[in-house]
Amino acid sequence: MRSLLFFLLFAVSFTLSAQQPVVPVPAVPEIAAKVYLLLDFNSGQQLGARNPQQRVEPASLTKLMTAYVTFSALKQKRIRPDQAVAVSEHARRTEGSRMFIEPRKPVSVDELIRGMIIQSGNDACIALAEAIAGSEEAFVESMNREAQRLGLKSTHFANSTGLSHPQHYSTAQNLVELAAAVIRDFPEYYPIYSQKEYRYNNIAQFNRNRLLWTDPSVDGMKTGYTESAGYCLITSARRGERRLISIVLGAASEAARATESQKLLNFGFQAYDAVRLYPGQESVATLQVFKGTSNGVKAGFLTDFYLALPKGNRDKLKASIESLQPLLAPISIGQRIGTIRVTLDGKPYREAPVVALENVPVAGILGRGWDTLRLLFR
Repeated sequence: MRSLLFFLLFAVSFTLSAQQPVVPVPAVPEIAAKVYLLLDFNSGQQLGARNPQQRVEPASLTKLMTAYVTFSALKQKRIRPDQAVAVSEHARRTEGSRMFIEPRKPVSVDELIRGMIIQSGNDACIALAEAIAGSEEAFVESMNREAQRLGLKSTHFANSTGLSHPQHYSTAQNLVELAAAVIRDFPEYYPIYSQKEYRYNNIAQFNRNRLLWTDPSVDGMKTGYTESAGYCLITSARRGERRLISIVLGAASEAARATESQKLLNFGFQAYDAVRLYPGQESVATLQVFKGTSNGVKAGFLTDFYLALPKGNRDKLKASIESLQPLLAPISIGQRIGTIRVTLDGKPYREAPVVALENVPVAGILGRGWDTLRLLFR
């Protein structure tokens, strides 16, 4: 339910951002990348973008989904962190970046996860895929199922590593949504993304995310590179209670992807404030219900409802709730029952779904009949 609300808010944010903005917003600095996007994590709002829905080659950013499926398997206890994994020849011989696992030397799931995230090891990805699903092909089917479940409609995976393939693609928007899902759904594993170095088989390799060394607020996430994709980087940073996620695709070099990502993050933190408009699970309105055991239903948000807005405008915010009338029972928790419309200085700024915070069962035959008459004369 929490995932559903987040992506519903995110989808509304992107729909609105595609329209001509009514409220003046801060100008994003010039970013030297083919594609970029900056996301405010709590609100789901994009603070700037170029070609966010253009199909791109995700390169090793693919490993965010490889990790997501692996973390899901751990949570479901289908694998254990200390479980020994036999290394196949297919895993050992894979091309690209490696953590240097060996067929005659069992390696643990935990070691493979760190090799995948910190060292970006393609061999680690394939070993995990085979341990979880029996083959990389079966694992990729799980990746695509998860992509559909998370609403990543412009994404399709052909492998677990990110190696180039005609049927392996995504968008900046989808990749940022995926990064946010990893952070939100698996907070117990997310700290691995901040680890700067990992040693395996007496070979130490450094995390390629340069911002882990230069910006103390950066705590993840993933680099990528292929000749056709260029240099790519998804970065997440937290300053105070705010978290931003940036993505830069098609930069000219390792240094450029770090520099341009830093520019995006600094812009987001400096140009915008975050406002918690309503706390989660608290009623913000009671909306009329027909044909139910109750005449009203508490409406609000399942999680805290945040807004990102240009600095200095907090006192210019106003919000109103509109009900989706007529609301007919049964109504279940989490069901969309209205819309919040936010204005800034009297101008439309943001809207998002409002959901039911309680169940309303169907009334008996007399109650339903009475409300049928009431609806006829509205």
